[in-house]
Amino acid sequence: KGLGIKDSSIIYTYANTKIFNSTHRSKWNQKQPLKIVTHHWSANYMKGFDIYQRLDEMIILRKWKNKIKFTFIGKTPLGFYLNNSKVLEPLKDLDLSKELKRHHIYLTASRYEAAGNHYIEAIQCGLPVLHLNHGSLPEYCKDFGITFELHNFENKLSELIRNYEIYFKKL
Repeated sequence: KGLGIKDSSIIYTYANTKIFNSTHRSKWNQKQPLKIVTHHWSANYMKGFDIYQRLDEMIILRKWKNKIKFTFIGKTPLGFYLNNSKVLEPLKDLDLSKELKRHHIYLTASRYEAAGNHYIEAIQCGLPVLHLNHGSLPEYCKDFGITFELHNFENKLSELIRNYEIYFKKL
């Protein structure tokens, strides 16, 4: 259509490695609760809020109580609440990187994500990723964690917990 190679370029999805890196990341000692985190600038429900709500409700169940904690960083949809989780306002750059590194696993359940920086920032911070099998998530995250479907979220979380050491070392 008239666009030559010299007139085009590729813009790669990227997070600044001076900020988002695995220096000083936390390692889960399997004695304290596993700390799970996610972050989103957008309050769009398609960012995975159904799964984040599900995790929030799991935290108080006997099977998971005192075994997992969840932190959500960012904006939430109007009227959306996480009653059993920690919710932080959006953070930028170094503050975000430091907060991500205080956690052990990253969770993302975004739908129709073409390429998002949120999981790239988490991967670069050395966090194994539990990610929904949707959009670009499997392509970007497949080597750095475990893919889940809506029906097997809890089982895949258990699998990632069992294999935490493998993914931690890989990252």
